[in-house]
Amino acid sequence: MDTALKQAFIERWAKYFPGEELPITFFYSNDPASGESVPSPKGHRCVVSLLTLARRGRDICLDVEAVGCSGGKRYFGFTSDLMPNFEYFLSCGIPGQLEGERYKKSPEMVRALMANAATFTAPAPYIVFKRWDRVAESDEPVAVIFFVRPDVLSGLFTLAGFDEVNPNAVAAPFGAGCGTIVQYPYLERDAECPRAFIGMFDVSARPCVSADILSFATPMKKFVRMIANMDESFLITESWQRVRERIAKSR
Repeated sequence: MDTALKQAFIERWAKYFPGEELPITFFYSNDPASGESVPSPKGHRCVVSLLTLARRGRDICLDVEAVGCSGGKRYFGFTSDLMPNFEYFLSCGIPGQLEGERYKKSPEMVRALMANAATFTAPAPYIVFKRWDRVAESDEPVAVIFFVRPDVLSGLFTLAGFDEVNPNAVAAPFGAGCGTIVQYPYLERDAECPRAFIGMFDVSARPCVSADILSFATPMKKFVRMIANMDESFLITESWQRVRERIAKSR
């Protein structure tokens, strides 16, 4: 990644979003030494919980075995498989056999949802998560992921639409927490006008983040434009100054 771009964002982020944590990035790699390996879990483990390590500045490298849930394996592109009886798992369950999450009203609705669900195959056996300030010149991030509070999210949301006529430049699709931060931006990466995605509405993944945190993920192609627009956008107005002061005080 261009080191000048990296530094430009760090400086502008500190100026307009004082005290807020830097985003993390992800990319795929063939090299297991691209980051710190994580032991395979003995049972279920939501991959969102592992991203706390990257948010704190540790470079994390995951393969399919390190991902502790079937959803994470699918939404990271390591497999296209669904767990058995997934349509019941996401809806009403099977009495005495499987507890349902009740995120959809019926198994039939889940089948229809999954029939139209896009998938992808990971281009390499490892997915690497690095905080923005730790990204190396040789790294090529696919997307950037923020974990933010509402005031900060409002700024990212507005900046993402600054140079777009489309009122839906940012989407909030139904999906697993890991899907909204990896799968959706990955699938959007080559679009002419890629969208950004708000996520972490997944009730199952909510305990992995603080109560006031949501995610904002954008393909790198869009993020480069967002950085370039910062100094001429609403971020230089008195309106944002009032929000910025509240962000700083609330830290």
